[in-house]
Amino acid sequence: MTSHPDTGPRSTLLLLGICAMTFVVYLDTSITPVALPDIVGDVGGGDTAAQWILDAYTLAFACLLLTGGVLGDRLGARRVMLTGALVFTIASILCATAPSIGVLVAARALQGVAAAALVPLSVAALSTHIRKPRARARAIGLWGGTAGVALAVGPLLGGVLVTALSWRALFWINIPICLVGFGCLRAALQRGRAASDRRTDLPGQLLFIAAGCGATLALIEGPHRGWSSPFILGCAAAAVIAIAAFTLWENRTATPLLPRGLLRIPEVAVACSVNFLGLFGLYGVLFVLTLHFQRDLGLSPLHTGLRFLPLFGMLGIASLTAASVARRLGTRPTMLTGLALIGTGLVGLVTIELSAPPAVYLGALGLLGAGIPLSGGVVAIAAMADAVPETTMGAASGAMNTFRQFGAVFGVAVAALLSPPSQTTAVTHLSATFLVAATGAALGAVLTVRTLRPKPAPTQAKAEPESIHSATR
Repeated sequence: MTSHPDTGPRSTLLLLGICAMTFVVYLDTSITPVALPDIVGDVGGGDTAAQWILDAYTLAFACLLLTGGVLGDRLGARRVMLTGALVFTIASILCATAPSIGVLVAARALQGVAAAALVPLSVAALSTHIRKPRARARAIGLWGGTAGVALAVGPLLGGVLVTALSWRALFWINIPICLVGFGCLRAALQRGRAASDRRTDLPGQLLFIAAGCGATLALIEGPHRGWSSPFILGCAAAAVIAIAAFTLWENRTATPLLPRGLLRIPEVAVACSVNFLGLFGLYGVLFVLTLHFQRDLGLSPLHTGLRFLPLFGMLGIASLTAASVARRLGTRPTMLTGLALIGTGLVGLVTIELSAPPAVYLGALGLLGAGIPLSGGVVAIAAMADAVPETTMGAASGAMNTFRQFGAVFGVAVAALLSPPSQTTAVTHLSATFLVAATGAALGAVLTVRTLRPKPAPTQAKAEPESIHSATR
């Protein structure tokens, strides 16, 4: 790129375009759950179809995140991000007009592919244009806050749209936002030569997809097809073989998806694990409580969205303040505080089955929402930045975001397995899902205590480390 202005119309357009696309990418992870009963009632399918409506998006997103960053290096951020924005727009139209559950699930997967082209390059594009650390930190903070706000408003907005219009409005609303994002990115991103000639690890990528898809298929379809059915056994075997082959290939190829030894760095291992566990709990809770609220309690999508308001309201607030909290307290205490809030919130949700007043479990949802940004996201990135060379930071953050999305994928699948429907209720054994997720948060806290070294809190707030410029590549 030929210039790197910190201010001016081009940088403003770039920030607006990136925030617009970030908003729809994360909105589509939280706006959909409240509409699941209406969707499957319209286009067909049962609880398995409902799981795939959520997991098709997050699975495609997770499997291709690492490749998205490499393609940006090879082809240039402008080409990859504009393609991603255009494909996301088309996929949203396909979702809104889907005549069957198969078409909808395929379109959701296409949305995930597009999201994987957008998210890894967002912070890198901002950093290319905004060179001053303080201005860059403000822009990255706004980007992270946008993702948090999108997650926060999704359930309530989804409830309003489904109640007033239909579930298809959840996807039509993406179109004007995508068009604004595409237009701003097209005007702001300058043409330039690709920054790297690094080759794409196609065999590694295909093995990674096979492992993720095989494991997810086995978990989601197992309860319905039977765990001993040839299909499920084949999926499980394929996942195991693909994981083994992926490990062998990555140790031999000259261009691995991740630098060798990256996941053995303690800070990276903690960041990946904690982000996986946080999203595992969040999406498990979203899935089972949506079915419980609407099918067992008879709540409308709007009232379901209102029940989730403490969860996503606190998630939005904590997302906007997490970076400043980490600068004041240090990353280790902040992450431990977040994990404690997650665990407490998940244990508190057990009161739903104990006929406690709604205020009790609504408060528990608020604790869960506050804990997720404090234990992961920009706080985990800051923890890695102290231990990972700048040249490897992009890969480290890509790995973290991949684990984060797989946490969402397996959270839905395992929640459905632990809390299956019965003849009289849509969801049974809610507490099993909550307690398993709480155990995960406790394990994350133990790993954080044992792995991250205590460090004194900074004496003054300062901008994020320079290496954060590639935070999600």
